[in-house]
Amino acid sequence: MTNLTLPDIAAQTHLDTTPLDWVGMCGIAVPIQVDGQRVAAKADAGVSLVDGTSRGIHMSRLYLALEMLEQQTLTPLAIRRLLASFLASHEGLSDAAYLRLRFEHMLKRPALISRLSGWKSYAITIDSKIENEMFHVELSVQVPYSSTCPCSAALARQLIQEQFQREFGERPLDHSAVLAWLGSSEGIVATPHSQRSLATVHIRLNSNLDSLPVTELIDTVEASLGTAVQTAVKRADEQAFALANGQNLMFCEDAARRLHQSLRQAEGVSAFKLRVEHAESLHAHDAIASSQWRW
Repeated sequence: MTNLTLPDIAAQTHLDTTPLDWVGMCGIAVPIQVDGQRVAAKADAGVSLVDGTSRGIHMSRLYLALEMLEQQTLTPLAIRRLLASFLASHEGLSDAAYLRLRFEHMLKRPALISRLSGWKSYAITIDSKIENEMFHVELSVQVPYSSTCPCSAALARQLIQEQFQREFGERPLDHSAVLAWLGSSEGIVATPHSQRSLATVHIRLNSNLDSLPVTELIDTVEASLGTAVQTAVKRADEQAFALANGQNLMFCEDAARRLHQSLRQAEGVSAFKLRVEHAESLHAHDAIASSQWRW
């Protein structure tokens, strides 16, 4: 067996000098640590190719550098160091680096009234890059919630009023009879329609943050909407959920405005965009609204 140097085709001079914005890999399996949890993530990693005389980049160097994420909590500083290592391993070839991480963030959530609790999974995406010597990191989350149509609620109330008038309009009111009527299907003849809805929030973080506010962002979204979907429930929890829906009647426009105002007040957020989608139970199509600030 001879000791010949293995050929490096990617490093050979190439006749086509066209630079490329990004070159890299996507869908790399990598374990990361977020909020004390070890999470299975998918990573997209790459760099620019500004040296047009080089045929390609060294993808294995990017792949091996991702091992840095295994032994430390994921923070903006850790991501910045990883991107810097991408560039250092491609000195003379690249002037920009990027990383995208996608994973499911698990949170154990208590029921509204009872002592029950259960796990909820939230789709998270973290986008980061170093470009023109500037570092940026962005955090995206998808949060499901319930939305009850204000128009449907008003129409249901009107039908209940009409039914009440037919039942009690011509005779003196008796407290016990009215109370029984309110608790019967003959009295409450109509109910508003609700639907499972989804808020997608994308924020750009201040570069000086010490941590990634994944759980904090989820909490902000759920608190501003007031009707986060539940896990394990008893009847008391279901009743409390019905009350929360009744106290938070929302068109998609209302939900988007609530989120916009909450995110404007959130710490560490330099820009954001958001989108809400109400999966209509009345129509065969869905209702959506979006907003952004400094994007």
